[in-house]
Amino acid sequence: MVLSGMAVAPDSRVLSYSVYKWSSYSSTYLPENILVDKPSDQSSRWSSESNYPPQYLILKLERPAIVLSITYGKYEKTHVCNLKKFKVFGGMIWVNILGCMSRHFFIFFIFLSAVCQHMCECPLFMLSVCVWLRTVPLMSWGPSFNFSIWYIELHGIEDPDVVQPCLNWYSKYREQEAIRLCLKHFRQHNYTEAFESLQKKTRIALEHPMLTHLHERLVLRGDFDACEELIDKAVRDGLFNQYISQQDYKPRWSQIIPKCNKGDSDDNRPGMRGGHQMVIDVQTETVYLFGGWDGTQDLADFWAYSVKENQWACISRDTEKENGPSARSCHKMCIDSQRRQIYTLGRYLDSSVRNSKSLKSDFYCYDIDANTWTLLSEDTSADGGPKLVFDHQMCMDSEKHMIYTFGGRILTCNGSVDDGRTSEPQFSGLYAYHCQAGSWSLLREDSCNAGPEDIQSRIGHCMLFHTRNRCLYVFGGQRSKTYLNDFFSYDVDGDHVEIISDGTKKDSGMVPMTGFTQRATIDPELNEIHVLSGLSKDKDKREENVRNSFWIYDIARNNWSCVYKNDQAVKENTTKALQEEEPCPRFAHQLVYDELHKVHYLFGGNPGKSSSPKMRLDDFWSLKLCRPSKEYLLRHCKYLIRKYRFEEKAQTEPLNALKYLQNDLSLTVDHTDPDETKEFQLLPTALFKSSSDFIPLGFSDVDQTYAQRTQLFDTLVNFFPDNMTPPKGNLVDLITL
Repeated sequence: MVLSGMAVAPDSRVLSYSVYKWSSYSSTYLPENILVDKPSDQSSRWSSESNYPPQYLILKLERPAIVLSITYGKYEKTHVCNLKKFKVFGGMIWVNILGCMSRHFFIFFIFLSAVCQHMCECPLFMLSVCVWLRTVPLMSWGPSFNFSIWYIELHGIEDPDVVQPCLNWYSKYREQEAIRLCLKHFRQHNYTEAFESLQKKTRIALEHPMLTHLHERLVLRGDFDACEELIDKAVRDGLFNQYISQQDYKPRWSQIIPKCNKGDSDDNRPGMRGGHQMVIDVQTETVYLFGGWDGTQDLADFWAYSVKENQWACISRDTEKENGPSARSCHKMCIDSQRRQIYTLGRYLDSSVRNSKSLKSDFYCYDIDANTWTLLSEDTSADGGPKLVFDHQMCMDSEKHMIYTFGGRILTCNGSVDDGRTSEPQFSGLYAYHCQAGSWSLLREDSCNAGPEDIQSRIGHCMLFHTRNRCLYVFGGQRSKTYLNDFFSYDVDGDHVEIISDGTKKDSGMVPMTGFTQRATIDPELNEIHVLSGLSKDKDKREENVRNSFWIYDIARNNWSCVYKNDQAVKENTTKALQEEEPCPRFAHQLVYDELHKVHYLFGGNPGKSSSPKMRLDDFWSLKLCRPSKEYLLRHCKYLIRKYRFEEKAQTEPLNALKYLQNDLSLTVDHTDPDETKEFQLLPTALFKSSSDFIPLGFSDVDQTYAQRTQLFDTLVNFFPDNMTPPKGNLVDLITL
């Protein structure tokens, strides 16, 4: 490892440094000789002792500098010890400023554009002002091999005129936060003189003026009515929105029982099926359902469900008779809500009925307003598009009037493809269909390589289009006998693939489980991807392993969270009440999402019961992902304020306290919440306590009142944005034994 003479920007230069190797078994730094740049020499490298963490390579700069980029290289030939995944930490203290996955070529650049999110006045380069840089290998290209780093080069600025202001800001920030911790401690303990003296001397604000006003009204004056008015204003001004966005979702399933007219039969709603397709028109709140497999045959019926009217309507009993697609399952549909058109492509055919004519890939468009089908292509493969496939994915880009289709298994006349013993299955690549021109283009062929722009085709995966960042997101699926757990995006305008996760993450509990027929939706406004899992990869034990879990991927934060799991199998002794609370586990179901009204709709599927292999479901569900609303938080805050106000009254005015409990406090109680109701029912016991019961030994009644009001204030502060509140920590926590 040596600094090369690569060309750099005029305002940056190559930084000199020393190499340190961190000992995994001690807290000492072990200086190492700086290695020379010999790309043809395998031994010219830093190498770890094993592939188990912790392993570090530490670079110490000769002086603080702003690191703008870091360049990693590798041995000139492919090597199993090359880094595939790693993290970089840096700063004046250890801060994770970079998390990345290396790509398999000679040298690449990473520009550190980390901007502090919790320090509003932080200089742009503050988090890249470094004395130490630590590289933490996470994975090599050979999973069982140790880690090697062959070349590192840092570019940046070490000009004191540029670096010193950042260091000065950092010192000022640390001193300011130390003073704010002192101010918080003094006020919490009612050290009024010390608090006022320090604040007057430093002129440093502990918090936003609105919170100072709240503290004055609540803690100092006990003006509870004014406190409620302040909380009401904060909610109306949207100050609780950040708190709401940070709360976990809670799923709320509701079974939909469609409205039926008198004399209606079961024919007026879709029957049992799996492998069907659904799309939703969010403007009219209409769900469209087509086809599927009922356990014995493919279906060609076409339905529309009106959310507003809570009623199904059969558009067609057999679309083939109306110049539409034939009966099918494992096909795909997408909707253009702007032009009110639905497209469908692909299907599954049993090997016994495949011939050269049946393997043509037809492509249809349904006009919602005209109620007519149009055959766009008799065979898309003859028009430059995909061959006949099943279990692929389709997405609509309404803005550019484009359709993207990816993956799916290609059907052939050779029946032996099904068992995979005599011929390898073929998979379709990534295609784009230009709706206006009526033409196809191949964007990516199916690839088995692991190059940066290569993508592996698969079946049973998820693919979603983000209308705002204009990227396709692909997750999971199955390829031959391999279940994939990778996650990548494709920039449709820039024609670029980005690997989000290669699927080898060891902590499998933090990502959706590997399997197939998982269903996914996307919310561009919330910048979230939702995944409802299907059948687990253990196909030999379907009855025990059919389970559903609901996951949310936060695109901006790059993290998964599980909000729902259901392992309850469909059994004879399952109570009707339990089945009505949430859908039973299933696969081959369909899920659509109304991004305007934030509601998912689930229909049908296969429960996977080995005793009834032909059984399919026809139940219909809605799913809402709920967070605390503004109205809920306002009510809850008023409940907390009135609850404390009652307890304070109970010490001196028991009769007035009882009236307040009945007439005012009860109005803020959520009587549908068992825990809150029980707490409310126990509150009258405060009326029978003497005033001495409320005051700890050594405390005056004034001290106790101040401490309890301060505790209530600290609770209310948690709902406000971080940039308005006092520091989160406490001064006493800095003292260690």
